[in-house]
Amino acid sequence: MVIKASAASEIRSLVQALSGDDDVRRESAAARLAVIGSRAVPHIIAAYRAETNRATRVPLMRALERTADPRATAVACAALEEGGDLAVAAIGVLRVLLESREGQTGPRALDALMAVALDAGVEHRARRAAIDAVKTIPAVREKLAGAIGAATEGPPERDSLWKDALEGRLPDDPRLLRDALDAHGRSEALSALQKLVDAVRARESQPGPQRAGWLSLRGAIHQALALRGSRVALYDLRETLEAAGAGLPSSFIGAVQLVGNAACLEALATAHARAPEADERWRAQLATAFRAVAAREHATRRHAVIKRILQRWPEAAPQLLARPLNTPSRTRPRPSKAVRT
Repeated sequence: MVIKASAASEIRSLVQALSGDDDVRRESAAARLAVIGSRAVPHIIAAYRAETNRATRVPLMRALERTADPRATAVACAALEEGGDLAVAAIGVLRVLLESREGQTGPRALDALMAVALDAGVEHRARRAAIDAVKTIPAVREKLAGAIGAATEGPPERDSLWKDALEGRLPDDPRLLRDALDAHGRSEALSALQKLVDAVRARESQPGPQRAGWLSLRGAIHQALALRGSRVALYDLRETLEAAGAGLPSSFIGAVQLVGNAACLEALATAHARAPEADERWRAQLATAFRAVAAREHATRRHAVIKRILQRWPEAAPQLLARPLNTPSRTRPRPSKAVRT
């Protein structure tokens, strides 16, 4: 079938929208492509194969799920090997292709899903998704009996994602892990949260549109640790503040205010010195945190850290110290002696 130029132009525009940051526009584009159907599939597959960013490939894969087109089988099977959100999205594609009567599409989709469902070494959430896809087929229920039992007794999707993350297998979208953190951050082992900080920081260092999301997630983990009074990842918090050239998410400031020690004072002073003068809010947050930590650590002007800070950044004293630390204000009048009558 020959596609008219106007239709081809619309499809290309919709495919481009799938790679954008606007969730509403992306969802609308996916719905429209599903309505267009088979004519859009070659364009979506071509865009998927040309794309190298995993976060961008996921919505393209999800768009293929809506089309339920057999031509998506090959890319979906290949995506299973890549893990993460992409593998979960690929399982969604293969699930809708199970009922296909075109050639070997249905059996091929079933074989791919069964391989994931029976492999105890794959990510927990991918295996669960694969089992959910095939467990309703009577012919495979007996073969999957043990795996189905384990998945039924195991954690739900959010908890599976969390377990994967603790094993070092992070999702592609940090927002998914943020939801899991809200559920598990108060009870998870502190050592596990510390390892998660390191894993998230490593992912954050990779280029891509999700870097800000990973930074925000790392700050949230620090805040979860701080609310439990833990300093196990204070080294990362201190290093992050020292390297900050601009404002950080407020969770970092909240965490250092709660558990920061005297060693964090220099990091806060460094961040304050590097902060743009126009960013008054960030500078004020740093100064507030500095005074809170200094007061808790009983760091007076005689403290070695405070002396080093004043020597290195003498101009910072009015903003960071506000008034002499842990000493009574000189403007406060002395109590008058009682007068005998």
